Amino acid sequence: MGVTGPRLLRAPGDIRSVAVPLLFAGYATSGALLVTVLHGYPASAGAGLLAVAGVVAATVISARALGARQSRAVSRSALVVAVVALLTGTGLTVAPGAAPAEPHDHGPPAARIADEPSRRFTLTAATATVDAGGRNVAAWAFNGQVPGPELSATVGDVMEVTLRNRDIGRGVTLHWHGYDVPNDQDGVPGVTQAAVRPGQEFVYRFRADQPGTYWYHTHSASDVGVRMGLYGVLVVRPGPVTGLDVTVPVHTLAGRPLPAPKVEQVEAGRPVRLRLINTDSTTHRYALAGTAYRVAAIDGVDLRGPTPLVDTAVLIPAGGRYDLVFDAPATPVALFVDGRAVYSTGPVSTATGAWPVLDPLGYGTTAPVPWSRFDKTFTLVLDRGLDLRRLVPRYAHTVNGAADPDIPPQVVRLGDVVRFTIVNRSQIVHPWHLHGHHVLVLARDGEPAAGSPLWLDSFDVRPGEVWKVAFRADNPGMWANHCHNLAHADAGMTLHLRYS
Repeated sequence: MGVTGPRLLRAPGDIRSVAVPLLFAGYATSGALLVTVLHGYPASAGAGLLAVAGVVAATVISARALGARQSRAVSRSALVVAVVALLTGTGLTVAPGAAPAEPHDHGPPAARIADEPSRRFTLTAATATVDAGGRNVAAWAFNGQVPGPELSATVGDVMEVTLRNRDIGRGVTLHWHGYDVPNDQDGVPGVTQAAVRPGQEFVYRFRADQPGTYWYHTHSASDVGVRMGLYGVLVVRPGPVTGLDVTVPVHTLAGRPLPAPKVEQVEAGRPVRLRLINTDSTTHRYALAGTAYRVAAIDGVDLRGPTPLVDTAVLIPAGGRYDLVFDAPATPVALFVDGRAVYSTGPVSTATGAWPVLDPLGYGTTAPVPWSRFDKTFTLVLDRGLDLRRLVPRYAHTVNGAADPDIPPQVVRLGDVVRFTIVNRSQIVHPWHLHGHHVLVLARDGEPAAGSPLWLDSFDVRPGEVWKVAFRADNPGMWANHCHNLAHADAGMTLHLRYS
């Protein structure tokens, strides 16, 4: 209005003399709004230059269309400003090329595990047709089935898994989700290994020393690969199974929920453990009806002092796992996921939709934080915006205003105690997942965690939330750190943690 106000006060009869300044003000306001809404946090020079180019170009075109009088010098100057801003803002003045490679160490090689494997598996990735709730659909499968075979071990076993690719053109790998393997076994193409191409194979070997519920999935074109079915269950048990131990992976294939595992009859009083695994990219709501239960473990780590829960649901983020334990009652029980029964020992008519949801940050018995200081601190601001660092700008999910591969790595040293502050400035949930480490939840939105210590590898950061988590850097290498809504990771929300 500083430009248009004086012109309005002395405007002659022809409105065109003030139309151009008015339009300029409108275009500038719109440009600022678009930068805020589309680009997100923080504002960048590229976005500002693109906005300048758009405002100048729109003003010149409008002036010409209206026939407003302007000097050729002004027109040419405006055109030059718009072109320079456009070229600079989109990065077209810079020769395109890959981001500089980051030197990194994969950590202790798996070959140092010299013991003979006690558990051997072979997984062959291939296209297949599978039954998805009564309808045959095209899938990518391990050993012709979705989910792939359950891989189980007992603490102390040495696992050897041979991955073969028959015909998946985009390549495959195996990432052991939540299982903190040595870095060269983590299965991230371009970071810890090359993708396994059709006709190739790769052998993974690691020691089963972390009891708990985990899962495996491809990390090559993971958004497509996992959705198409390249995943399975990994369970490491502390010893022989007592009672009923059932894994319940939840997955949506071709828009259809896959059927639940078959249920065997359970006599009253027998201990039951349900290992719930969310292999989708979005949060699911689980409700166990017909019995009291305890949440014994989250993300493979036992909770301290879990108490019985009745008529209470749990939310499991993408990639997350909850172990529910109870003694089988004489009456039927049923597990509902988003209102759909996926496990039952008989008909249960209980309505679970209005049940409250457990907040794990206040569940169980608290314990002191094991560290009094932090050697490294990082802040991650999760947002969305335009990625302007390529020839063709793209809409991206961003971290600190940048998108993969242009997000600087977080550099730590072996032994550092590291704290992350994760801020979700966007309007959608981001399930966060750091490879190779579990993080201890310190606080959410300024409120300290008040329950059992929560060591997580997958946790939902909802819109507007601020999480503080920490871990000790004790697993050297280069590790992916990303949103586990895999479409978001594919659209830029991936960075790396690197040991110096």
